[in-house]
Amino acid sequence: MQVQWAGCEPERAAAHLFRESHTSHLDFVVLWSALPSEIRAYTRPIAAKDYWEETSVRRYLAENVFKAVLVGRGAMAKSKSHDEAKFVGRSMIEDLTAALGERNSLILFPEGTRGNGEKVGEFRGGLYHLGLRRPDVELVPAYLENMNRILPKGEYLPVPMLSLLTFGKPIQVEPHENKDGFLERARAVVSSLRRIGPA
Repeated sequence: MQVQWAGCEPERAAAHLFRESHTSHLDFVVLWSALPSEIRAYTRPIAAKDYWEETSVRRYLAENVFKAVLVGRGAMAKSKSHDEAKFVGRSMIEDLTAALGERNSLILFPEGTRGNGEKVGEFRGGLYHLGLRRPDVELVPAYLENMNRILPKGEYLPVPMLSLLTFGKPIQVEPHENKDGFLERARAVVSSLRRIGPA
């Protein structure tokens, strides 16, 4: 894997929210391992609870190696009412804000689920609300090429192929920027990183 920083360099003095396109279960592992050691030591991926607690090995890795923040998938969709869904959403944002603390960084997949690798999916609102709650945190976009081909959905053994991980210039929620406008801008920034790397 090749790594390039386009318009930014990581600083340990700052907390980061790495926003990555999501096409494979290897995504956060690859991004996490590519970070400088002094940043990686304080970086926690946000990961699907059902997947990482499915086996004892995955659970051990999530809890003891990656220090992952495990969240339930589809909790809001399973809510019985609009008010319940809002409560679940607020609770999740509070949990993620607490996980950031004073010195941690997080790896977040704004799409909320795996895509097909052909285009970046629609972003969900959590990124916007985290950005509002923690304006001091750098929102760093990242795009990882070829992971959907290296470990396709349903496969267990990776295919040996080259991959390129590109980090872009951090953004933040601008004053008076609404949720839809920010999410579309953030999605466009992540999508644009596909064209920065070599063909």
